[in-house]
Amino acid sequence: MGKRRRVAERRSKRPAMVGGMIAVVVGGAGIGVYTLYGGGAAAEDASARKPAVKTGPLSVTEVDTAARAFLTAWQQGKVAQAAAVTDDPAAATALLTGYTKDARITGATLTAGTPAGGKVPFAVKGTVTFGTTSKPVAYDSALTVVRRAADGKPLVDWHASVVHPDLADGDTLVTGEAGDPPVKALDRDGGELTAEKYPSLGTVLDGLREKYGKKAGGTAGVELRVARGKASKAKKSSDKTLLELSEGKPGTVRTTLSPSLQAAAEKQVASRARASVVVTRASTGEILAVANSNPNFNTAFQGSLAPGSTMKVITSSLLIEKDLASADKTHPCPKFFSYGGWKFQNDDKFEIKGGTFKASFARSCNTAFISQAGKLDDDSLTKQAQQVFGLSLNNWAVGVPTFDGAVPVQSAAQKAAELIGQGGVRMNPLNMASVAATVKSGSFHQPYLVAPSVDDRSLAKAARTMSAETVAQLRELMNYTAAYGTAAEAMAGLGPDYGAKTGSAEVDGQKQPNGWFTAYRGDLAAAGVVQQGGHGSESAGPIVAALLKSGG
Repeated sequence: MGKRRRVAERRSKRPAMVGGMIAVVVGGAGIGVYTLYGGGAAAEDASARKPAVKTGPLSVTEVDTAARAFLTAWQQGKVAQAAAVTDDPAAATALLTGYTKDARITGATLTAGTPAGGKVPFAVKGTVTFGTTSKPVAYDSALTVVRRAADGKPLVDWHASVVHPDLADGDTLVTGEAGDPPVKALDRDGGELTAEKYPSLGTVLDGLREKYGKKAGGTAGVELRVARGKASKAKKSSDKTLLELSEGKPGTVRTTLSPSLQAAAEKQVASRARASVVVTRASTGEILAVANSNPNFNTAFQGSLAPGSTMKVITSSLLIEKDLASADKTHPCPKFFSYGGWKFQNDDKFEIKGGTFKASFARSCNTAFISQAGKLDDDSLTKQAQQVFGLSLNNWAVGVPTFDGAVPVQSAAQKAAELIGQGGVRMNPLNMASVAATVKSGSFHQPYLVAPSVDDRSLAKAARTMSAETVAQLRELMNYTAAYGTAAEAMAGLGPDYGAKTGSAEVDGQKQPNGWFTAYRGDLAAAGVVQQGGHGSESAGPIVAALLKSGG
């Protein structure tokens, strides 16, 4: 009886309210400590009854209790107890142990905010200490409470991001001498590039530091940083500095970025959600601007997205070389075309009767390309992308991490889908800007952000170039599209030395497709994507066109 009375008394206490939030405080008062396990007769009775597994949505009390049990135990340094309230105790134990041992964060105070469904935000304040140097650290994070399927128990859905929002699963927090010295990145005119001035460049600057920190002659300081794990490294994510305890001496790295174009690109993507864009110099491959609406991931360089109809530039080069299409020759564009068991159609089920291939390209007729699938080998498009456009070989040496496109060999319906930029094809704006540049210059020039002379690295080469006749036809196709086709509205006033291709890529689970646009004007080539933006002519098109115009 006494034992049950003590449990009841302990549960009757309520956490203190601070500014609309409940503070979990470590100390003598022990506010926010919850009993995790029952005992005595109550436990025996529960066992005997063997209640049914609880299902359905979590109650507010269940979410609050699980969240605060976890936060209280973590704050008090009771790692095993905190991990036991998660659905992955082993992973939680490892990361929470490293929080004090490797990240050297002590005195953490966790303040929970107002739950929203199963999600509970919380604020973290602590102190990072290395040797005789200490600095405060503060950030916001969140956890989500879920119901365990086996017994219905509410538990914290464990992910590394619970500990810090910049952590992906497999990453860790480490405090110590920086793995790489800092770098002072310069634009092509010698001005300093900072994330404060150009928010999109945060991930780029991280990549430059990782690549050139030691080579540029800097010395490392002491920092709290995210050390990437295997999964993040496979995605080419760089370590990230969260807090500098002592400054290192930076080395200097000059990039190819244009300060005026970079500023214009930042402004353009800021006006739209989930937008990314790249501008290059077609004749050399120099990257003049890169910008993303989301500053935390460089979709422009590392995104892996279906490019939709912008892929038809590459497909057209293949069909022209194989004498399956010619700009001014009649080419079929029916409403529907079936191949490999799939029935393909055009946007709004349009058709072009007796039209040329140029007309089909300019209006982005899907069936004009699908109808040729049976005349191509399974690896034809893959070889064309690799050998002519330098894509899908994972060998670009840009100066920072990039995804270099993927055009896997596929058959049947998937082969046909790849011809119009769906199926297994994956690209990003850097890749598609390079495609436009290859058409404009007549040959592939690997894009680069840091001149190869800086570190004597070799740039990727294409195995072959297209014939002059093929290049001329591709330019004619893109020029006609910019003047009279789906890209005409966005490219208005930028001619006559210009070309463009629009694209819309369907993605499972999205109500709106991703909008793509790739184009060139003079010696500038650019490409952009707006995820869930709809038609590329209306979403990515104005962004790309504005940058081509501002570039002169």
